[in-house]
Amino acid sequence: MRRLSLPLAALILALPVAAQAQPASMARVDRLLKATPLIDGHNDWAEALIDHAGDQRWTVDLNRLDPKDYDTDIERLRTGHVGGQFWSVYVSAALPEVEQVRKTLEQIDLVKRIVARYPQQFQFVRTAAEVRAAHKAGRIASMMGAEGGGQIAGDLSVLRAYHDLGVGYLTLTHFRTISWADSATDDPKHGGLTAFGKTVVQEMNRLGMLVDLSHVSEGVMRDAIATSRAPVIFSHSSARALCDHTRNVPDDVLKLVAKNGGIVMVNFAPQYIYEPRRLWGAARTGEETRLKTYYTGEPDRAKAGMEAWLKANPEPRATVSTVADHVEHIAQVAGHDHVGLGGDYDGLAMLPEGMDGVDTYPRLFLELMKRGWSDADLAKLAGGNILRVMEGAEKVARHMKDAPPFDAKVEAEGK
Repeated sequence: MRRLSLPLAALILALPVAAQAQPASMARVDRLLKATPLIDGHNDWAEALIDHAGDQRWTVDLNRLDPKDYDTDIERLRTGHVGGQFWSVYVSAALPEVEQVRKTLEQIDLVKRIVARYPQQFQFVRTAAEVRAAHKAGRIASMMGAEGGGQIAGDLSVLRAYHDLGVGYLTLTHFRTISWADSATDDPKHGGLTAFGKTVVQEMNRLGMLVDLSHVSEGVMRDAIATSRAPVIFSHSSARALCDHTRNVPDDVLKLVAKNGGIVMVNFAPQYIYEPRRLWGAARTGEETRLKTYYTGEPDRAKAGMEAWLKANPEPRATVSTVADHVEHIAQVAGHDHVGLGGDYDGLAMLPEGMDGVDTYPRLFLELMKRGWSDADLAKLAGGNILRVMEGAEKVARHMKDAPPFDAKVEAEGK
């Protein structure tokens, strides 16, 4: 079955005026993304459905959803030519770890039920070959990623259970440092991975699960790359040289990713890709703290003061060009074979101008075409690179198929 997509003319009209003037370029995007599946590394649609639809999440019509609440629906996925998606099965790292396991299982169930409800639109897959087959059949290849090492509750049996349920990657930490790995956004305790953390990576290699290094500290990045026999991924991270946020990847680590054969999939969060927005966010937080202290017990005055500050200091806005800058930087430092896309849709409070939903991916490809990107390099960015990484992990797992499962306990750990 041929992949369904919005007619070219309608897609052109949905784009900015500058893009409407480039029908030949849009035809090029259309051809490119029909030949190569566009695979995104991270989308929080399942969490958004829990937040906005509540108990209706199991039955709500997903063909068209209110864009005020959602960045994703089936119509917009088709318009954006999305051919494959790692759906995040995220739960808060603030929860007790056993509760994280329970909620992760619920998220896995939700993703699987979405796929089952729309069999003409989605196909659950586990391998690169299955992604290609789903795309050829006109379906969106659907995979899952668990976004935080706390979700295995320090137990490799839980990791193996997730793998058996179809989870394709584990992000080693989220916003909190855990008992075996340091987070990028929390105080470090281990200097990287503990011995148990390295065993987690080895067991993921044996299983064929992708090791995801978004959210982790630089020490964990280096330890995981040194430990992993398979290519690693950053499912939704950007370039630290362009935006100095600890969530981003430094240039020297980008070079290690290239040697490892891995991939950095660019995040669209304005605070991670646009340095003026990062600095503005820090200043806003500082002003909120100052006003709450200055007007203790007077919330109305603190609120009025914050409104005045925001009026005088409007939020800097990232754009499609900002996203393209990160794509280009990673391609220049690590190589065109090591960059992909991880938009973080439905997980962000704000998005770059012109990139406000999953339907807008063609705008990024148009921008890169204007910058001289070849079809071959655009195809790598779209999905070729992550498919190669998946095949690399699958090859390592085949080589390790006769190895017994790794076994270790967090309690006995030291770095």
